[in-house]
Amino acid sequence: MSKLLSGIAASGGIVIAPVHLLGDAKGPVEQQITTDVNHEVERLHDSFRITADELTQISRQASANYGNEVQETLQAQLALINDWQFQATLSRRVVSEKITAASAVQAYLDEQAGLTNSRAQQARLTSLQDVGHRLLGHLLDRTTMPRLDHRAVIVAHQVSPSLVASFDPRLVAGVVTDQGGATAHSALLVAELGLPAVVGTHSATTQAAEDMVAIVDGEHGKLILQPTPQEIDHYQRLAAQYQRKQQELGALATATTVTADGSRYQIAANVTLPAELKQLAQAGAEGIGLYRSEYLFLDPARPVTEEEQVAAYKAALLAMPKHRVVIRVQDLGADKQPGANLVTDRGIRRLLAEPVILRTQLRALLRASVYGQLAIMFPFVATIDEFQRALAILDQEKRKLVAAGHPVAEQLEVGMMIETPAAVLMADQFAKYADFFSIGSNDLVQYLFATERTTSPLNHHYSVLNPAVLRAIRQVIQAAHAEGKWISLCGEMATVKLAQPLLLAMGLDEFSVPLAAILPLRQLIRSLSVRQLQPLVKKALALENDDEVAELVEAWLAKQAPQAGLKQPD
Repeated sequence: MSKLLSGIAASGGIVIAPVHLLGDAKGPVEQQITTDVNHEVERLHDSFRITADELTQISRQASANYGNEVQETLQAQLALINDWQFQATLSRRVVSEKITAASAVQAYLDEQAGLTNSRAQQARLTSLQDVGHRLLGHLLDRTTMPRLDHRAVIVAHQVSPSLVASFDPRLVAGVVTDQGGATAHSALLVAELGLPAVVGTHSATTQAAEDMVAIVDGEHGKLILQPTPQEIDHYQRLAAQYQRKQQELGALATATTVTADGSRYQIAANVTLPAELKQLAQAGAEGIGLYRSEYLFLDPARPVTEEEQVAAYKAALLAMPKHRVVIRVQDLGADKQPGANLVTDRGIRRLLAEPVILRTQLRALLRASVYGQLAIMFPFVATIDEFQRALAILDQEKRKLVAAGHPVAEQLEVGMMIETPAAVLMADQFAKYADFFSIGSNDLVQYLFATERTTSPLNHHYSVLNPAVLRAIRQVIQAAHAEGKWISLCGEMATVKLAQPLLLAMGLDEFSVPLAAILPLRQLIRSLSVRQLQPLVKKALALENDDEVAELVEAWLAKQAPQAGLKQPD
């Protein structure tokens, strides 16, 4: 009898293949005493050497598939594994406490996990955990890298960026994890490889077994173990349909985004990794609506230089020479620096408190502006004063560069993200100063409902279809248009099929979505009429909850746009 597990759809596609269960799913190590500390120290040193060789190999392999951010992650781990103080700390622990090498590594990881006082500690902890799990894998003979001689689905408790970087796409058919979310760094890398993936299943590693046949439905976040012949036939047909759909969508890559009644919209791309720049044209992007610059600033031990920033921004602008490129000034929120306060230590607040970092990034952006159509966007703005102070600093740096003889683009748009209720309520005033708005739907929704963006089933308040969210977005759109400014939306909401028609009808000018979402959204938009959608929006705004909105839009699409493909597989 088959087993169905549900999780989060992290990367589209459907695949049927045997399971390869990674051994690191066994959990933490219980402390064990040893009577031969010299042997354990020797085993520890051997594991350091093997892990260093392993990371070096992965780094070489990853250079062909990924950009600098993966290389920098791997280099940070190599620096840690070769740090004699780190090695000495673990060796002394084995000797002084007379415990096994694996026990010493586990105890050290547990201690370090409690240190959350600074961004530097958290950045090091991320690398440390990855390195530590590799050390444990060698000490306990657990599989830390897929050892495949056939195509298989990787099933693991979680996957790290360095583990994903080691995948051979010819042998890894798909990825399933117990933990994780669709926007985690490792999940984005899996999507970049084009592998079907389902994350956050909670129990895949306990339900799956080596070589068990599995169906991974990355479209709908489903894992089916030991499928019946009927289920295999059904999903083989779905996989074939998916491939045909992808081919049909590919034909839209060079088409303009126009509704059935002639309204024009922009579909831009969210860019998280530099490697994605090479895929923009094929994906059908009409510009970059959100270039996340945070990857440049994730290693506090190695501050990024102004010249390095100029090179990165130049590459983004040259990748879209005929389109607008919106680069967001760094926003190192709590998801990227877990030691930070979620609200007070992020976005424009943090940057205004650290003006040297802000000024350096703004200089780099201004210097790169001559290479394309740059738009600079400030994140997490809540007050008019914050935005005006940021604009003043930008103007100061521009004057300095011009005085020093550096060319700066004459046409330069400067905008802000709408992510807080305060920004929504003051949108009409912000629109007098900003050239454009971009609604950050992920943060806006969580702050509207005073809840966290988690995958917890108890978090029922986090819904992009709630009428309160729709009313807030309509208010911001109207405020922008009243001042003749354009407005975009990025975040999860831009990819939700039931939300897209409503955003379209409310007057959103631009959708900014992940690469894989561009062509399906364009296909949907081309089938809809904005005029026909107006009564739908009016009804949705008058409803009381997200379930009612979902039912309303789903029924409308089933009748007006059945090709939207909202039905889940049986």
